[in-house]
Amino acid sequence: MTDTTDTRSHMPLGLAQRGYTGVIQHLAAKQADSALSDVELESRLIELGFVEGARVEILHEGLVGRDPIAVRVDSITIAVRRREAMAIIVA
Repeated sequence: MTDTTDTRSHMPLGLAQRGYTGVIQHLAAKQADSALSDVELESRLIELGFVEGARVEILHEGLVGRDPIAVRVDSITIAVRRREAMAIIVA
């Protein structure tokens, strides 16, 4: 069954700009260009609090290549590389 109330398009968190707010829909580690294996990346993101349903906000972007990004996940702030954030699908 598809949720028809979700009108925002899904996108990787790694493409979002400073000030973006959204909700994590799922993780897709295969989409990230990470040095970590898919399983290890997904496990680390979950340990950091990037879980389905969590509210996220991009607070800050690094000066060089806008990387890393500071992300508020629910009530904590975490720095993550954009390439790893590509595995976090938000809406």
